[in-house]
Amino acid sequence: MDPYKFEQLVIDLLFAMGYGGSRAEAAKVTKASNDEGIDGIISEDRLGLDMIYVQAKRWKDSVGRKEIQAFVGALAGKQASKGVFITTSNFRNTAIEYAEAVTQKVVLIDGERLGELMIEYDIGVSRDQAFVLKKIDSDYFEDM
Repeated sequence: MDPYKFEQLVIDLLFAMGYGGSRAEAAKVTKASNDEGIDGIISEDRLGLDMIYVQAKRWKDSVGRKEIQAFVGALAGKQASKGVFITTSNFRNTAIEYAEAVTQKVVLIDGERLGELMIEYDIGVSRDQAFVLKKIDSDYFEDM
């Protein structure tokens, strides 16, 4: 997947999870180059009271402290207190520990969790079959 389209996927997922208001005002992917370490921005709620900044990395290698530190620096540059760092790979322990130690709230989502969320919120998937499992309603037959 093209990196810019991956960034759009991440914003679509956050929007499907309930962040933001109407699509036009709530979520956007930043420009492809010179994004200052921020790949997307989404309103935390429908009123737009706070913004969440997003970094999306389509990587095979683990994300380390250096990348999280750069993201936190980008958040500080925007005077932001909240960010989400999403990767298709995973996070090294040093990255997790650093994200937990900083004053900004930084949520880390690895590839496995990303896949789970995409399935849960129907992003990039379609339903193939659905069925209803039925059982005997013993209350119905109780007075007969």
